Amino acid sequence: MRNARRVRLLVRRSNMAASSVLNPAPLTDALARLEHTGETDLAGATALFGARGNNLDRLLTVASRLRDEGLARASREGIITYSKKVFLPVTQLCQDRCHYCVFVETPGGLLKKGIPTYLSPEEILRIAREGAALGCKEALFTLGDRPENRWPVARQWLEDHGYASTLDYVGAMAELVLTETGLLPHLNPGVMSFAELQRLRPVAASMGMMLETTATRLWSQPGGVHFGSPDKDPALRMRVIDDAGRSRIPFTTGVLLGIGENYAERAEALFAIRASHQRYGQVQETIVQNFRAKPHTAMQNESDLALEEYAAAVAVARIVMGPDHSIQAPPNLSELPELLLLVRAGIDDWGGVSPLTPDHVNPERPWPELQTLAELTAQAGFTLRERLTAHPAYLQDQETWLDARVAPAVTALADPVSLLADEGARVRPAPPGARGPRPLSAGPVTVLVAATAPPVDRGVTAGLPRRADPTIVSALARASNDPASLTDADYCSLLTARGDDLDAVTALADEVRSAAVGDTLTYVVNRNLDSSLYKKSLTDDMVRRLVQEAVTLGATEICLQGPIDQALPGTAYRDLARAVRAAGPNLSLHAYRPTEVLDGARRMGVSVEVFLEELREAGVTSVPGTGARILDGGVRAMLSERTDLPVDEWIRPLKAAHRAGLRSTATIVYGHVETPAQVIAHLRRLTRIQDETGGFTEFIAMPYVPFDVPSGVRAVAGEGPGLEASRALHAVARLMLHGRINHVQAAWTKLGFHGAKAVLAGGADDFGGLLLDGVIWPEAGAEAYREATPRDVQRIATALGREAGERTTSYALVQRGLV
Repeated sequence: MRNARRVRLLVRRSNMAASSVLNPAPLTDALARLEHTGETDLAGATALFGARGNNLDRLLTVASRLRDEGLARASREGIITYSKKVFLPVTQLCQDRCHYCVFVETPGGLLKKGIPTYLSPEEILRIAREGAALGCKEALFTLGDRPENRWPVARQWLEDHGYASTLDYVGAMAELVLTETGLLPHLNPGVMSFAELQRLRPVAASMGMMLETTATRLWSQPGGVHFGSPDKDPALRMRVIDDAGRSRIPFTTGVLLGIGENYAERAEALFAIRASHQRYGQVQETIVQNFRAKPHTAMQNESDLALEEYAAAVAVARIVMGPDHSIQAPPNLSELPELLLLVRAGIDDWGGVSPLTPDHVNPERPWPELQTLAELTAQAGFTLRERLTAHPAYLQDQETWLDARVAPAVTALADPVSLLADEGARVRPAPPGARGPRPLSAGPVTVLVAATAPPVDRGVTAGLPRRADPTIVSALARASNDPASLTDADYCSLLTARGDDLDAVTALADEVRSAAVGDTLTYVVNRNLDSSLYKKSLTDDMVRRLVQEAVTLGATEICLQGPIDQALPGTAYRDLARAVRAAGPNLSLHAYRPTEVLDGARRMGVSVEVFLEELREAGVTSVPGTGARILDGGVRAMLSERTDLPVDEWIRPLKAAHRAGLRSTATIVYGHVETPAQVIAHLRRLTRIQDETGGFTEFIAMPYVPFDVPSGVRAVAGEGPGLEASRALHAVARLMLHGRINHVQAAWTKLGFHGAKAVLAGGADDFGGLLLDGVIWPEAGAEAYREATPRDVQRIATALGREAGERTTSYALVQRGLV
């Protein structure tokens, strides 16, 4: 009772705060600006949430107009969509304690109701098949968040059935449903890490997780509706949404309104979603969900979100997200006559509706019959059309947004013109040849199965296309005898190969890889530290703790990158290296890019050679060769925004490092404005350096990723390379560097697991570093929260027919079991 009173008090205070920020003048100004421009800012959106009466009517008019403009641009005039789905409640246990939720149960509650800890594979398949028989095309996996962290019974069930986590089980069941029924999985398992998103991507057409709110106080303060719920931290949930974008996953998110947030916080949540979508393009729909009080919860006595307040919120969401975005309102959370007002407010999608299963999260609110929903939609002047779980915009670029494993199932159900659902199509099980190697109910199903990997062809002749480009056939024939002997023109030709020609190039590159370094897919257990934080938040004591934690977690390498604060002397580079070495005397220390070497030498007033000797004495064992971009002055000047070194200045400290006995990586960033000839010239420079110094241990090709660079570079460089371009570059690098640089690394943080697997099947041999985060301070790493595990590498290796092997920085194999 005390907790319920706290919740009610916090909600009332929040509503008072919402009212106090509004007065007629800001609302009048915001409406006038909106009607003139069709846009609003954060302050304006905050005011617009308070529109009622005539002001609300004006707001809805603008929202409707914007929605209609977007539909016309998408050639979907007069169409509102929905997805026909079946709900699969994998488990109702959860580690969170949301004060409005009736979906989540305790183990005792499940036992009383006769509900299993987890739905069995057989039960999941039974429900899925019934849904398929009723014409469903989507399988929504809904569940509590990481219940094994809170409930021993969940941990025991997973252990007894051979699964490492709930997310592992979800991945296995998604693969099972996709393979055995053809239903398209939409995964909604809560907070996921970057690596977990990567693991699940091959078996999901889309994923989702509600942001709900950015009001941190509702999570951090007693009485808040999310207090005691570790996965409801708004910053954590925004990171998941961002990581879904980095992973190129069509993603659903949204806001839950009426749980204690005020108008300003509602606006902040929508602008946060918009900012993430503008950066990554992943948010395929934003749900605006109204709070409905449920019995037996701490908020059972709170009022439901009022209709006009809800309509205003939907309209503001449309305005903030823009005309081309999809705005969704769940049709079962409003009374049927009220749906007409939501259409006026600017929605273009009703979300998932099931002819079989209830809304397990809102069981007291049944779905409307589809015929009824169609009739109400028609009353509003629109036609109801079925869509797929992945929206049309993401089907237009399947190579980017859909994994090769799930794309055929999506294509089979899509109308080829509109890319909405083909309403006459029915899901079908995958043909036997496309299925994974495990039989049904045979324990855990590997998410990355052998059937999803590009075929590895061990013969050049067998890999040649039937109707190949004669230039490529000729170049491959000569390269099969001496891969590094081709002319620059030959390599340019191979670099532009696509389709069957590209398959032939990658087949030869894979053969050369096998002959040069064998069939072990290597990786290094390492941790990144951002040296630009040194003597600020990264104190010597924190360095010690982070390095010792990395050693405990099994790291053999620490990587330091980043310019040290200009307020510090150049000796700070050396001092940081000494601090790392003192904390980890047996670690490899891979530290400081050419930019930082030059900076440290200049600030110490010594030569590059003397500075490198200082670093060696401090414990540095190798240096990263990043910052190469394209070794072409014109390209660097166009893209660098004055941050890149001139070509000769990048080369000079690397050569000096090699002469000092410090080996380095060699890199390229590709896929922006460079030509094939400039890429080949870059690789030629690397071969000349290697011939002179012998100091490169590996070559790393990093695709240009638009959302990882400043907007000025994006404006010049475009959308970045596709997967075929990445496959071609890695294959050509393997051939061209043969006999000089043995190891070619897949930059998995840029390529994703699926892209890394593709280039590893065509010339690359190394996965790179696992980038351990630890728990003390994950943000200390430059690529924080992008952490892989040895099992991730093993899954990919298995899919490629190889074994995974841990290595050191210098590529000596480490003998120990998987972690």
